[in-house]
Amino acid sequence: MLAATYPVLMAAAYDTGILSRALPLMARANPALLASGSVHLAEASDQIIGCGGWTPQRPGTGGVEPGLGHLRHFAVHPASRGCGIGRALFGACRDQARGRGVDAFECYASLAAEPFYRALGFTPLALREIAMGDRIRFPAVWMRCRL
Repeated sequence: MLAATYPVLMAAAYDTGILSRALPLMARANPALLASGSVHLAEASDQIIGCGGWTPQRPGTGGVEPGLGHLRHFAVHPASRGCGIGRALFGACRDQARGRGVDAFECYASLAAEPFYRALGFTPLALREIAMGDRIRFPAVWMRCRL
Protein backbone atom coordinates (compact mmCIF):
# COMPACT_ATOMS: atom_id res chain seq x y z
CA MET A 1 0.00 0.00 0.00
CA LEU A 2 2.72 2.47 0.96
CA ALA A 3 4.77 1.78 -2.17
CA ALA A 4 1.71 2.23 -4.39
CA THR A 5 0.55 5.42 -2.69
CA TYR A 6 3.46 7.56 -1.52
CA PRO A 7 5.16 8.11 -4.91
CA VAL A 8 1.91 9.28 -6.51
CA LEU A 9 0.69 11.51 -3.69
CA MET A 10 4.05 13.08 -2.85
CA ALA A 11 5.20 13.83 -6.39
CA ALA A 12 3.73 17.33 -6.47
CA ALA A 13 5.16 18.32 -3.07
CA TYR A 14 8.76 17.08 -3.30
CA ASP A 15 11.69 17.20 -5.64
CA THR A 16 12.24 13.93 -7.51
CA GLY A 17 15.79 13.73 -6.13
CA ILE A 18 14.69 13.60 -2.52
CA LEU A 19 11.81 11.23 -3.32
CA SER A 20 14.07 8.81 -5.14
CA ARG A 21 16.24 8.53 -2.02
CA ALA A 22 13.50 8.68 0.65
CA LEU A 23 10.74 6.53 -0.82
CA PRO A 24 12.59 3.19 -0.60
CA LEU A 25 12.89 3.82 3.16
CA MET A 26 9.43 5.29 3.72
CA ALA A 27 7.49 2.74 1.68
CA ARG A 28 8.66 -0.25 3.72
CA ALA A 29 6.28 -1.43 6.40
CA ASN A 30 7.73 -1.20 9.90
CA PRO A 31 7.67 -4.72 11.45
CA ALA A 32 7.37 -3.37 15.01
CA LEU A 33 4.41 -1.21 13.99
CA LEU A 34 2.74 -4.13 12.23
CA ALA A 35 3.18 -6.29 15.35
CA SER A 36 1.84 -3.57 17.67
CA GLY A 37 -1.84 -4.31 17.11
CA SER A 38 -2.49 -0.65 16.34
CA VAL A 39 -2.39 -0.72 12.54
CA HIS A 40 -5.74 -0.52 10.78
CA LEU A 41 -6.55 -1.49 7.19
CA ALA A 42 -9.34 -0.51 4.83
CA GLU A 43 -10.39 -3.09 2.27
CA ALA A 44 -12.69 -3.14 -0.75
CA SER A 45 -13.23 -6.12 -3.05
CA ASP A 46 -10.54 -8.08 -1.20
CA GLN A 47 -7.98 -5.34 -1.91
CA ILE A 48 -6.28 -3.18 0.71
CA ILE A 49 -7.09 0.43 -0.18
CA GLY A 50 -5.84 2.19 2.94
CA CYS A 51 -3.74 1.80 6.05
CA GLY A 52 -2.85 3.77 9.13
CA GLY A 53 -1.63 3.18 12.63
CA TRP A 54 -0.36 4.75 15.79
CA THR A 55 2.09 4.02 18.59
CA PRO A 56 2.84 5.48 21.99
CA GLN A 57 6.52 5.57 20.92
CA ARG A 58 7.78 8.68 19.15
CA PRO A 59 9.16 7.84 15.70
CA GLY A 60 12.92 8.08 15.58
CA THR A 61 13.57 8.14 19.33
CA GLY A 62 11.18 5.59 20.78
CA GLY A 63 10.44 7.94 23.67
CA VAL A 64 7.05 7.69 25.36
CA GLU A 65 5.13 10.60 26.86
CA PRO A 66 2.04 9.63 28.89
CA GLY A 67 -1.18 10.56 27.08
CA LEU A 68 0.51 11.13 23.72
CA GLY A 69 0.24 8.90 20.65
CA HIS A 70 1.92 9.16 17.26
CA LEU A 71 0.22 8.49 13.92
CA ARG A 72 2.25 6.30 11.61
CA HIS A 73 2.16 5.07 8.01
CA PHE A 74 -1.11 6.58 6.84
CA ALA A 75 -1.94 6.03 3.18
CA VAL A 76 -5.02 5.73 0.99
CA HIS A 77 -4.69 4.39 -2.52
CA PRO A 78 -4.90 7.27 -5.03
CA ALA A 79 -7.94 5.70 -6.73
CA SER A 80 -9.82 5.73 -3.39
CA ARG A 81 -8.96 9.22 -2.15
CA GLY A 82 -11.76 11.56 -1.16
CA CYS A 83 -14.11 8.78 -0.04
CA GLY A 84 -13.61 9.15 3.74
CA ILE A 85 -11.23 6.20 4.07
CA GLY A 86 -8.44 8.22 5.68
CA ARG A 87 -10.90 9.80 8.09
CA ALA A 88 -12.28 6.34 9.00
CA LEU A 89 -8.76 5.00 9.61
CA PHE A 90 -8.02 8.01 11.80
CA GLY A 91 -11.24 7.36 13.72
CA ALA A 92 -10.22 3.75 14.38
CA CYS A 93 -6.81 4.90 15.62
CA ARG A 94 -8.36 7.65 17.77
CA ASP A 95 -10.89 5.32 19.39
CA GLN A 96 -8.28 2.66 20.13
CA ALA A 97 -5.82 5.22 21.51
CA ARG A 98 -8.45 6.85 23.74
CA GLY A 99 -9.16 3.42 25.20
CA ARG A 100 -5.49 3.23 26.14
CA GLY A 101 -5.37 6.62 27.84
CA VAL A 102 -4.14 8.73 24.93
CA ASP A 103 -5.60 12.26 24.75
CA ALA A 104 -3.48 13.76 21.96
CA PHE A 105 -1.87 12.64 18.71
CA GLU A 106 1.19 13.98 16.98
CA CYS A 107 2.41 13.20 13.49
CA TYR A 108 5.11 14.16 11.05
CA ALA A 109 3.00 14.92 8.01
CA SER A 110 4.46 15.00 4.56
CA LEU A 111 4.02 18.34 2.83
CA ALA A 112 1.41 16.69 0.62
CA ALA A 113 -0.55 15.32 3.60
CA GLU A 114 -0.65 18.48 5.70
CA PRO A 115 -4.12 19.53 4.39
CA PHE A 116 -5.54 16.11 5.31
CA TYR A 117 -4.29 16.38 8.88
CA ARG A 118 -5.51 19.98 9.19
CA ALA A 119 -8.98 18.78 8.15
CA LEU A 120 -8.83 16.27 11.02
CA GLY A 121 -8.12 19.06 13.51
CA PHE A 122 -4.33 18.91 13.65
CA THR A 123 -2.39 22.13 14.17
CA PRO A 124 1.07 22.62 12.66
CA LEU A 125 3.79 23.07 15.27
CA ALA A 126 6.91 23.40 13.12
CA LEU A 127 8.56 22.41 9.87
CA ARG A 128 10.98 19.55 10.54
CA GLU A 129 13.57 17.69 8.53
CA ILE A 130 13.32 14.01 9.32
CA ALA A 131 16.66 12.21 9.20
CA MET A 132 16.56 9.03 7.16
CA GLY A 133 19.95 7.45 7.38
CA ASP A 134 23.01 9.65 7.04
CA ARG A 135 22.20 11.34 3.73
CA ILE A 136 18.48 12.10 3.64
CA ARG A 137 16.70 15.00 5.33
CA PHE A 138 13.00 14.76 4.49
CA PRO A 139 10.90 17.92 4.99
CA ALA A 140 7.76 17.27 7.06
CA VAL A 141 5.32 19.20 9.20
CA TRP A 142 5.20 18.32 12.90
CA MET A 143 1.51 18.48 13.88
CA ARG A 144 -0.62 17.88 16.97
CA CYS A 145 -4.30 17.20 17.67
CA ARG A 146 -6.25 16.88 20.91
CA LEU A 147 -8.47 13.82 20.99
